[in-house]
Amino acid sequence: QVQLVESGGGLVQVGGSLTLSCTASRLTAHTYVMGWFRRATGKERDFVAIIDWSGDNIVYADSLEGRFTVSRNTAKNTIFLQMNSLKPEDTALYYCAAGARMVLGPLGYEYWGQGTQVTVSS
Repeated sequence: QVQLVESGGGLVQVGGSLTLSCTASRLTAHTYVMGWFRRATGKERDFVAIIDWSGDNIVYADSLEGRFTVSRNTAKNTIFLQMNSLKPEDTALYYCAAGARMVLGPLGYEYWGQGTQVTVSS
């Protein structure tokens, strides 16, 4: 079965940076869209960013204010999320996902990682 494995989460201070990565194993269709979502405690799972198979079509959540950058190594079935100028409100469990279509809703993605925690503190 397809497995998505994330790494890079942790505890950082306000204004710091983290880079998350997610590698999909046994994902044979290289045209899959991959993306990032996050869930803060007690809240819904929200869209962060998605990137298509070519790496050229990217969509970010407006609320991120240009602080996050998503990239993709399609040959390695790996995506990255560079997170800069982190704020306490960025604290959440971050998930990567893979699906067949370029959609913003979490329900449009078939495969999910188990999440990696990002905590931003003063």
